[in-house]
Amino acid sequence: MTRSTNVRDRFTNVRVVHNETKSFTGLSCIARRFIHLEPSAFIAKQPNITFATKRQSSNFSRHETMTQGHRHNESALANAKDDHKEHMEGMFEAAEAMKNRPLIVKAYALDDPEAPSLDKPNVKHGHFLRHGQGFHNLMADLAKEAGRTWENCTNTPENPYVMPEITDAPLTAKGRLQAALIQPMVSAMSEKETPQLVVLSPNCRALQTGVIAFRDLVGKIPFLAHEMVREETGVHVCDKRRPTSQQAAEFPMVDFSLLNDEEDRIFEHDRRETKAELTGRIYKFFEWLESREEKVVGVSSHSAWLLAVFNANLQADESLKGWFQTGELRSVVLEFVR
Repeated sequence: MTRSTNVRDRFTNVRVVHNETKSFTGLSCIARRFIHLEPSAFIAKQPNITFATKRQSSNFSRHETMTQGHRHNESALANAKDDHKEHMEGMFEAAEAMKNRPLIVKAYALDDPEAPSLDKPNVKHGHFLRHGQGFHNLMADLAKEAGRTWENCTNTPENPYVMPEITDAPLTAKGRLQAALIQPMVSAMSEKETPQLVVLSPNCRALQTGVIAFRDLVGKIPFLAHEMVREETGVHVCDKRRPTSQQAAEFPMVDFSLLNDEEDRIFEHDRRETKAELTGRIYKFFEWLESREEKVVGVSSHSAWLLAVFNANLQADESLKGWFQTGELRSVVLEFVR
């Protein structure tokens, strides 16, 4: 027996048609027959979201800064805590290795009195944004609610992140709304705070989030896709990107010229990228960013990538090292030191 269910209160403008079953096969059915509904409006009011400051906690209370209608549910927070713990494994060793690199990048909260001035040649401002809720996030939340357990980075039926239906997972309607909640923040930025460049992971959900969140800047500044900004990758097909030509066709406002390969050459089906490999990629990104003339940059990326940035690649205050929730923006001062 099948039934049509409008999931409004918990998943915001998402409608699914599924079999009346609690098995994981039923969740897979949702994935195959998922229907995106266009939100009636991206912006209803100014969101209660603030820039990162030293006063912010590094725990999971950050989701409280979301507007009431778009807070994260308990399953999402539970998955976030599990993911945070798992992704911190090997982080200390990666951070120690970064200290031996010739380029050191320091991060400061915007209200930190010790933060260097943007007028200095080796200083930039960075607006780091995690993508809004992705289809893979939704499937993991549903699996958690159904009582399923799984081991990440394994090709097992219980693991929602290896379902072929969520390859290069896009945003849900809720995810698009989360990205849209950033728009008023960008519009309210002073000329000195406004990005002069937006760098995006070439994965679909990060491209969507960056284009929506920084919508007012499209056509005015460069939007560049960069392989070094993509999520920690391997095994989980949600992190495998589609061919470059397909992404470019869907996102004509983004420059994909930095991508050297049509196909995804980084993703491996049988193993996950190590912390050393991930932080090595991130280091290359910061070397590239140091060479750019733009002083203020927006970056649209992913949870594990951002966690590694602030816990291993950057020398940062503890208040900046917490897990990024979906649709979270964290703005900091970056100082490049050699």
